[in-house]
Amino acid sequence: MTTRAPAAKGHTLRREFSFGAAFAFAFAFISPIVALYGIFGLAIMAAGPSFWWGFLIVFAGQLLVALVFAMLVSRWPLEGSIYQWANRLLGSGYGWFAGWFYIWTLTIAMATVALGAAGFIANIIGLHDASGTVVAGIAFIVLILGTLVNLAGRGVLKVFMMASIVAEVVGSIGLGTWLLIAHREQDLSILFDGGASIDASEGFFSLGGPFLLAVVFIGFSFVGFESAGSIAEEVHEPRRALPKAMLFSICFIALVVMFSSLAIILATPENAADLPDYDVDPVYAVLTAQLGSAIAIPLQVLFAIGFIASFLALQTSASRLIWAKARDGALPFSAQLSRLSAKQRQPVGPLLVTAAIGTALFLLSNVAENLYLMMVNFTSGGFYLSFLFPVAAFAVTVLRRRWQPGPFSLRGWTAPVAVIALVWVVAELINIAWPRPLNGNAWLDWSVIIGAVALAVAGAAVYARVRHRIDNVATAAIMQHLDEADATSTDHVEAR
Repeated sequence: MTTRAPAAKGHTLRREFSFGAAFAFAFAFISPIVALYGIFGLAIMAAGPSFWWGFLIVFAGQLLVALVFAMLVSRWPLEGSIYQWANRLLGSGYGWFAGWFYIWTLTIAMATVALGAAGFIANIIGLHDASGTVVAGIAFIVLILGTLVNLAGRGVLKVFMMASIVAEVVGSIGLGTWLLIAHREQDLSILFDGGASIDASEGFFSLGGPFLLAVVFIGFSFVGFESAGSIAEEVHEPRRALPKAMLFSICFIALVVMFSSLAIILATPENAADLPDYDVDPVYAVLTAQLGSAIAIPLQVLFAIGFIASFLALQTSASRLIWAKARDGALPFSAQLSRLSAKQRQPVGPLLVTAAIGTALFLLSNVAENLYLMMVNFTSGGFYLSFLFPVAAFAVTVLRRRWQPGPFSLRGWTAPVAVIALVWVVAELINIAWPRPLNGNAWLDWSVIIGAVALAVAGAAVYARVRHRIDNVATAAIMQHLDEADATSTDHVEAR
């Protein structure tokens, strides 16, 4: 066992994140601003104000997933989260593909969020109706500056995350409260209005109907809590801090997003369809109608902060996952990608890889028609596909009575939660991937399935090259040292 110590030492990150920083990281990953702005218009156009009830369904399902992940990170608090958990539950090949899909989901999401931030920044600096080339150029600047923030160290990243949370919470809750107090125009009965649904021909609640389409969009609002596990080896007392960070972040985000959405719905005028650009951006249209045009720039700044914070968290998560796989020799050029900078102990190579992939996606989105929409469509499905790997493996392990819990455990509720969480993830993944004929373009309608198949084929080719040299010695050593530390720590009493 002692021969593994050098491997652990050579692959050791600095533990500079506290519980608060881990919570902030997960919170910023899919911020309330991104969650609200990204889905509100799509969901209300699909199912009218009644889409709001979909928040309760998705939150309930994702809370079960968060409970599963909290148990997993308590048992295995290792950098790389989903990859590490799936690897240890059902083997290295299974875990490799979990990590492969998650890397690309994170990186594609990172690029799409940067493009979203670029749109707001363009408006802030007066470049209204900016061309795709201009937006891509601004997104590239966001990418470069964000990468520099990540390279600067965890201290800089923590400050930015904390500042973004303050701005977002004050902005979201403050705006929502003011709308409800001074600009409420609807009563709660509006929440049962299906609106002018996109297509109710198959039934409002059928698989092809408006409500489940809204649930597809809402599904994007409640991911990101798992990102706390992506930085597990950089967090103090991870077995204790990370389960709480995951659960607190998803609950807090749900509260803020549901409150803000309710406030906007109740503040929407009767003549909403006549508001300028309501069909394009209902959130912005309602806020400017109720609060005046002077609110335009502050709103754009608030939105930009939320998207940039989300970009930083996504890039950090993707880079840590790449580094964790490279440490195990599970990627091409693993020797280079697993190196840490001497001073900051940062995975510089993986950060630069995410920047390179993001740049390539910006260039392609500017020349390939509908690529940006395909990226957006795939991202939501990619998260749930990635979730499926550890959730399914956990359910199988629990049902086989082979699960050994960590300090955080649901005890007798573990099996029911595992099974229901698995049912939820499968159901939502099918709902997201279902090829609804909404876009008039088969590539967009089938984008989740096309993206998953393409990544599976590419992944099989890469895995065939690296499978013979995958080695978990480094992470096994990390676990050994963590277990030894826990054995002598009074904080481990929570395992009782």
